[in-house]
Amino acid sequence: MPVSKTQALMDVLAGRESERRPIWFMRQAGRYLPEYRKVREQAGSFLDLCYAPELAADVTLQPLRRYDLDAAIIFADILVVPHAMGNGLSFVEGEGPKLETVRSSFDLARLKPGLNSTQFESVAQSVARVRRDLDASISLIGFCGAPWTVASYMVEGGSSNRELARRVAYEGEDWFKELIA
Repeated sequence: MPVSKTQALMDVLAGRESERRPIWFMRQAGRYLPEYRKVREQAGSFLDLCYAPELAADVTLQPLRRYDLDAAIIFADILVVPHAMGNGLSFVEGEGPKLETVRSSFDLARLKPGLNSTQFESVAQSVARVRRDLDASISLIGFCGAPWTVASYMVEGGSSNRELARRVAYEGEDWFKELIA
């Protein structure tokens, strides 16, 4: 009996032998697909696309309509986490993410847990839509940023060499330990 694609992916992840080597691409939904660019334009901004469950589900599924892939990767961004915590976030065309900085206990105090945020709810709705529309033989992969990665974006205010975040971590600032936690 042939192994289904989902079983193949799960077998490989569990370290077992599989009849098929599973295939998926990091950042499957992206600029290389004309249908992605069309939906991205319709959404207005990158963040609006992340928080529109119907559109995010569509761009998650687009690569599977073109290619024989073994997994879908949910369309979202690791910076949804600080945004859900009340941290200012925008994406500047051609530059990338810009975040309100967190560099003190005072900055940390303005953040909230975010667990019941509209941002997380939107991502959860995207996941539910994709799972509903995804063939049962295809796995769904989610992702998140590690605490260091997300915290360093928050300290630096965007993409950088992480010099300030490394210095703050090295100095053992209490507020930074709390941010990581």
